[in-house]
Formats: sequence, C-alpha cells, structure tokens
Amino acid sequence: MYLPPHDPHVDDPMRFKPLFRIHLMERKCATVECMYGHKGPHKGHVQIVKKDEFSTKCNQIDHHRMSGGRQEEFRTWLREEWGRTLEDIFHEHMQELILMKFIYTSQYDNCLTYRRIYLPPGSPDDLFQPGLFKGTYGSHGLEIVMLSFHGKKAKGTKITGDPNIPAGQQTVEIDLAHPLQLPDIENLRDFSELSRIVLEVQEQVRREEQEQQQEEEVHSQPAASQPHSPLGGEGAEGEETAAGAEGTTQDKAPASQPFVLPMGVRSRNEDYPRTCRICFYGTGLIAGHGFTSPERTPGVFVLFDDDRFGFIWLELKSFSLYSRIKVPFQNAQAPSREAFDEMLKNIQSLAT
Repeated sequence: MYLPPHDPHVDDPMRFKPLFRIHLMERKCATVECMYGHKGPHKGHVQIVKKDEFSTKCNQIDHHRMSGGRQEEFRTWLREEWGRTLEDIFHEHMQELILMKFIYTSQYDNCLTYRRIYLPPGSPDDLFQPGLFKGTYGSHGLEIVMLSFHGKKAKGTKITGDPNIPAGQQTVEIDLAHPLQLPDIENLRDFSELSRIVLEVQEQVRREEQEQQQEEEVHSQPAASQPHSPLGGEGAEGEETAAGAEGTTQDKAPASQPFVLPMGVRSRNEDYPRTCRICFYGTGLIAGHGFTSPERTPGVFVLFDDDRFGFIWLELKSFSLYSRIKVPFQNAQAPSREAFDEMLKNIQSLAT
C-alpha cells in the first residue's frame, strides 16, 4: 500500500507499507500471509474475483488487535498516518474528522478488495502531463488525486477519499476553455476582487451552456422544421473560432506571473510557489459527512509548473496544493483511451 506523506508536506515522497505476500510452492500450490498489524506475518487468503479484481482476507484477525485496545490502536494509527499525537491537534473539528477516518478504515482491515487502476493516457495537446498527485484537503490531511484530460476539460478524480467525499468522486473539474486573467499582485490579495472575476466567468459559462442546450434542442427537431444551413456556415465557423481562441489564449500565456493567496484564504501548506504559469475557471465538489448534499462550487485552478498545481475553493475560502507522485508504477498504462474512460466510470459507480 502506498501512503501519502504526512500532512501537509506534499512534496515529500510516498510511504510504502506491505499488506500481504504470497509464497509460491511446488505443484502449483501457494501460501498467503497477511502483513497487516503489528504482530508479524500470519495466515491469510487471496481470491481472484474476476478479471482485474481480487480480494484478500485475514484468517487471524487477532494479530491486528493491540493489548491496549482500540485506544492504543488509534494512537498508533495516528502516529503512522499523521506523524503526530492527538495532543498535537488542537482543532476539535479536525480531531472529529480524524476519528471518523480511523473508525471507517479499521472496519475493513481484515478483508480488502483490489481493482486495477490505469494511469491516465497523455496527449501532445495536454496542458501538462496527466498522472497521480498528492493534495492537501484541509483537516482531512493529504489525499491522492488522478488528473486526466478530456478535450476542453481536465478532471481530478479521488483515488483516496474522506468522510465527506469518497474515493472515485470527481473532486475538481477544470474548464480549459475559460482561462482566468488574475489581477495584479496587490489586487490579488483582495478576496472580493478574485471572487468577482470568478463569478463573472461562472455566469458566462452558465449562459454558454444554456445557448448550447437551446441549439441542441433546435437541431433535434425534425429536419423539415430546421432552416437550411450550408456547409461551412456560421455554426461551423463559430466552432473553429472558439477552438482557435482557446489555443491562442494558452499560447499567449506568460511564462510565469506573480501569485499570492488572497487574504482570508486558508492553506495547510504556506510553502506554495509564488509564481504560476496560467489559471483557469473550475469547479470543486463539496458535501456534508457521508457524502450528503453534494454540490459543485466555483474555484480557480492554478498551474505552477509541470509537477505542481493548486485549487482555490471559493466558497470554502480554502486552498489545496497538489504535487506529482513520481513512483514509477509498472504495467499501469491503459491499453486504450476507451479502457481508461471505462475504468473512471467504474470507480465512480462504486463510490456512489
């Protein structure tokens, strides 16, 4: 199991923890050992469920328990997961979220199901290389997000989740057709100014979506009732112009521009880059505990360099910093774009 570094150090390397091992014997036999817990290897079981899916089960769950009971187990988990003790965490809300995560994850330490995850395929037209990233999520700590490109959209899918947004859900979506022109560095410190810019773009996106929906309704009517439109007419020309404008915007973006978080925006990691390449309008998914009342809210995607980006959650007045995972996973490339898209649908359906 690959674990993110301790919060909020997103640039630190991933941590590695063995979960099980298989001893191959003669005559096609094998023994399985569970590596979970603190009492050493013990008997386990592996079952192949179907293609690209298998499960492991521990046959000696008592090896996962500690003599000091759940309290000792929680304190040990806290040191490993967060690199600190409960006394170090003064915020009551953060203590509550951490306890919820421990209770949830400890329910499944004896039986786990594994499903294959493909790395997102890249394209020369991508803004930067897609992949896996470690990101700060406030009191939830660090989580793993897969960033992939889909035409004029980029999507961040949670690989690990929390009590609010589970794994498999789309945590952020970046609208690559709507770059944002940030104000100068002094005005950028004013949250209301940034909010005004983002909400204007949000309204523009809403109008464009309405217009597109109306056009689709017109085109879906019987052919006899539609006005004749020659090839290469206004509609096709408009599409070319929009695509051209998008490319021009990215090409003309400065190599770097000053960046600072507006006053009042909270960040777990204050060591974020002070220059960025380009920003885009985007939306972030927020919800109550147990994924209740989920909604997409406006935000700002900030590309710092090839390995780091950020997202300002406007409604939460919060900032997430993401750093690329550089572990060389083998045999993880998708055999096709269709296979990757199908995998994304599957992990999202599991989450819901």
